[in-house]
Amino acid sequence: MNINVKNLEVGFNVPALVGMNEADIQTPCLVLDLDALERNIIKMGNLARSMQVRHRIHGKMHKSVDVALLQERLGGSCGVACQKVSEAEAFVRGGIKDILVSNQVRDPVKIDRLARLPKLGARVICCVDDLANVAELSEAAVKHQTQIECLVEIDCGAGRCGVLTTASAIKIATEIDLAVGIKFAGIQAYHGAMQHLKKYDDRKTENTSMMRIVNEVLDELNRVGLVCDIIGGGGTGSFRFEGESGVYNELQCGSYAFMDADYGRVLDKNDQRMDQSEWENALFILTSVMSHVRDDKAICDAGLKVQSVDSGLPVIFARNDIKYVKCTDEHGEIEDPECMLRVGDKLKLVPGHCDPTCNLHDWYVGVRNGKVEALWPITARGKAF
Repeated sequence: MNINVKNLEVGFNVPALVGMNEADIQTPCLVLDLDALERNIIKMGNLARSMQVRHRIHGKMHKSVDVALLQERLGGSCGVACQKVSEAEAFVRGGIKDILVSNQVRDPVKIDRLARLPKLGARVICCVDDLANVAELSEAAVKHQTQIECLVEIDCGAGRCGVLTTASAIKIATEIDLAVGIKFAGIQAYHGAMQHLKKYDDRKTENTSMMRIVNEVLDELNRVGLVCDIIGGGGTGSFRFEGESGVYNELQCGSYAFMDADYGRVLDKNDQRMDQSEWENALFILTSVMSHVRDDKAICDAGLKVQSVDSGLPVIFARNDIKYVKCTDEHGEIEDPECMLRVGDKLKLVPGHCDPTCNLHDWYVGVRNGKVEALWPITARGKAF
């Protein structure tokens, strides 16, 4: 995106400007290793094509139009999935032309805004798991003379949204097909909880149970003559199962592009960590040592306000002699038993959970060969409604 640099001051409203040395970036901030990011994106694009499936990237992870457009250009992504209407608006206004709100939209104001989005030139899709929602979406689409495509969401094991029975799925799909202004586009079958099961065999077992549910719904849809353009789901932890199933035709991986510490601990079929065998760490919280009064402990400037620790503490990248052990609002405590660190030293932290960490920041600083090459706004940061 074009940025007006005239009103940007390093250290006040941006952590860096294009052309600066990496060493001069203000901390704490989010830094992207552009080489690693691009390799991840290209690899996923090649994998999706080899499995003959589309890849709809999950924009809720990075919330950035610039990253989404890069995934489209380098990885051949077919569109963006996100979770909220305001998030979808940010991506559409930024140039994304195929958008799925992989969630239920029920509030009247949100439904109305969703129904207006196709006027900006985008294909708009949302998930449905309640018959009453069909009429709500139809009324709004008719009002604005637009079309909303709908996926029937299946609860395939995550225990969140989604219909619980095949009969419910078929009833909703049939009503969507009969309604005016909306179109039946297929099913959403994403198992979020499966993504972070550490052992490969556990994910495989869970996937087998999920596929029984999905195939039962698809068989019944076929029986009543309803065709699915999208059979979507699959995330960073399970995409090979869905992609190679011969059933799914659209993946929705998100975290693969950046990676985080929690996904890094997920094991592949050879019991290797995902951040060693599959994807590279491309996202880091850059932090500085601000105090080292005690010989065995350093204090850095990355605390709770710049990261989410719901999936555990961050990991210090490429270091095994020091360890991030505790955080409070503004401080991070680092075990430094050999007193290796000095005030002013900068460290790269791999966040425990990338999605909510990214939502705490305004900017990505893209770095290559020791220089700041890109400054990207986190376009949909805070778009939670």
